[in-house]
Order: sequence, then structure tokens, then C-alpha cells
Amino acid sequence: MRLARLRAHAVDASATAVGLLVIAWLGLHGSNWPDWIFEARPAVHALVAGHLLQFLHLAPVYGGSLILRAPFLLMTKLWHGGEHSIYRAGAAPCLAATAALGFWLAGRMRARGASPFARTVAVALCVANPLTLPALQIGHPEELLGAALCIAALLCAMDDRPIWAAVLLGLAIANKEWAVLAIGPVLLALPRARVRAMLVTGAVAGSVVAPILIAGMSGFVTQAAATGLTTGGIFQPWQIWWFFGSHGNIVKASSTAAAAYRVGPGWVGTLGHPLVIAVMVPLTGLCAWVRRDVARRAPNDLLLLLALLLALRCILDPWDISYYSLPFLLTLLTWEALSFTRPPVLSLAASLAAWLIFRETSSSALGLPLDGQALVFTIVSVPAIATLAATLYVPVVRQRLAPRSRIGRAVAVPAPLEGGAAPPALQRPAYNTGR
Repeated sequence: MRLARLRAHAVDASATAVGLLVIAWLGLHGSNWPDWIFEARPAVHALVAGHLLQFLHLAPVYGGSLILRAPFLLMTKLWHGGEHSIYRAGAAPCLAATAALGFWLAGRMRARGASPFARTVAVALCVANPLTLPALQIGHPEELLGAALCIAALLCAMDDRPIWAAVLLGLAIANKEWAVLAIGPVLLALPRARVRAMLVTGAVAGSVVAPILIAGMSGFVTQAAATGLTTGGIFQPWQIWWFFGSHGNIVKASSTAAAAYRVGPGWVGTLGHPLVIAVMVPLTGLCAWVRRDVARRAPNDLLLLLALLLALRCILDPWDISYYSLPFLLTLLTWEALSFTRPPVLSLAASLAAWLIFRETSSSALGLPLDGQALVFTIVSVPAIATLAATLYVPVVRQRLAPRSRIGRAVAVPAPLEGGAAPPALQRPAYNTGR
């Protein structure tokens, strides 16, 4: 029995290890990580050199992620690692988080009777997703870590582990601020201790980012305000606000040629980022309402809620870029892997579609103009999100309304018979009193 279990685990572990090695080689091979170089490298170099205060002053908005990964960054001093070694060491825990999630999903799928092929596909999509490559190549491995932490927090909440859920959620928020989208699903999933869990979440997130807030108050607040309330001149074609923009003189160089981008209207800069957070409240409230008093709730529907919120983050954020879709894709994969024993074909199709939209429509082979890329993105993403919302809400609404109609039919009183006599079903039976 033990040998059979080890053999079964060995298959999943091998698939996880192979996927991890492949994506690490493809994503970390090279030296061009633009966002890392311009945003995080100055702070990380100060940290490795031992200048802690300077690190806190130079930390970017996602400086909490650098604090979480600081042991791995500092470890490179043992072998006098250079810039490439430091970046790869910082990406290692992020890749390890997706590997742990993939291995765990494979184990749950095996327990539910899924085939080795289905488990291998799930592991490959989790560990070596096509959009993991741009996240690593651009310089944002923390997106992987945030996705894994959010999913793990929700799974712990569904398993009635409020403290673990709170700690993981707090770490996710400290890692990157978009993780606040997971607060609603985690609260709904917790059957108890919600207030205590939120207090722990706030304490964990606050303890990580507090040094940056205290030491680099002015710079950090300025960056956070610029990120949250303005677009900073960034206006990508892969979001629903694109066609509201006007043609301007902004020209950005891509890998193939220079392209003129639209200029976003001022109200998008004010509305875009806050709206991403604002939609969480009504959608989570609606989910709480439709789930109330429903006897047979779908066990994994809160994973769908988190996937919906993360998908809306992509289309509502004017900064949307390829790796923004990773948390959505990994959450969708988790839902599908825990809900079916077949291969995760929906997650596979969504990953391939996202890859084609972000990578191929802008390639020299197709050469679509920016307006064409935005149109393709809108045509694919809006119906997909509508389908996701319908899958989440419609069955539960029907289930909640169905018992009321049945009760109404059960208590309906038949009309009286001719002469005022009561119907037979309502006549009092004659009891034998023994007299």
C-alpha cells in the first residue's frame, strides 16, 4: 500500500519538477527583465549591500513582496552572486509556490479518480502556464506568489481554517495590493471567526509593509497614489476603456516596431483602478445573497467568485498586460481541477486564448494594429466573463427560488365543493372514540 502511494506521488512530483525546470529555464534564461531593472533593482541592490534604510526608501509599491523574498535575495551573498543570480533567487519562491499548488491539485485530483493525463495537464498549466513566461521575462515573478497565496487562503477558509486563511491572505496583500480582491471570497468561505480572521489579516499585512510606510513615507505614498488614482500615462489596448481614448502622439517601442498608442481620458485615470476594487463589494454581496438559505451550495463556487473578480481586474485596469491574467487563470484551474475529474480543458483553452491575444496579435506575423488588438480582446473577454458570471450566479438563484414555488404549490388550498362542503383532503377524519 505504501509503495503504491509513493508511486502515485512520484508521477505527480515528476510532472511538477519537469514543468518547473522548463519554465525556469525559459523564463529566467537571459538578462532583460525591464520592470525589475527600473523598479526593483535599486532597492534590492541596497538590501543586498546591507543598506536597509536606503532599501526602504527605494522600495517600489510592491516592496512588501521584496521583504517577503528578502531571505532568498540575501542568500546570494553566500556565493557572491551577481545581478542575474539575485533576480533568479528572488523568483525561486514564486515559482516554488506555483509548484506547491500544482502538486497539491494533482493529489486532490488523484483522490477524486482523475487520470494521470488529466493531472499532468493541470500541473503543466499551474507550473508552466504560457503567461508565466512574460511575468518572469518582464520582471514580475511576485504575480505568481500572489496568485498562489490568494488561492491557498481561500482553500483554507473553505476547509474551516480561519487563522491559516487569514495569515495567507495577509501575506498576499503585503505581496501585492490587488490581493484585496480575495477578501470577499475568503470572508464568505469562512464559517466562523470572520472578525478575528480579518484582524489577523490586517496585522500580518501591516507588519510586512509597516517598515516601508514608516521609513519611506513620502515616496511610498506618492507611488501608491500615482498607482491607485492615475494611469501614469500607461494606457494599454487590452482593456475595455481603450476606444474611449483619443489618438495622441505617445509612441512606445515594441519588439517589432514603434506604435502610436491612444491617450486615455482623464476620468479613466481616476476611475480605472478604484473601480477594480469597487466591483468586489456588489459582486460579493450578490454571491452572499444567492447563497443564503440554499441547501445545496456548489462546494467550489467561491473559487469561481474569485476568478470572476480577478478577470474583471484585467478588463477594468487601464494598465492590463499579459501577466495580469495569471491569477485569474490559476484560480480558474483550481476550480476546474476540484470540480471535475476530466482534464481542465476550460483552463487550457483560456490560457491558450490569453497567450494568442497578448502575444500573437501583436507579433509581426499578424501585425494587427492596436485598435485591432483591443477589438479582439474585447470580443473574447467580455462574453467569457459574462459566461463566468452566469455559471456562478444563475444556478444558485434558480435553486434558491425553486423551493419557494414548490412550497407555494404544497400549501395551496383547494376550492370548496358545491354546497359549501370542504374538499375530502381537508375534511376532519372520523375517529373511533370507543364510546
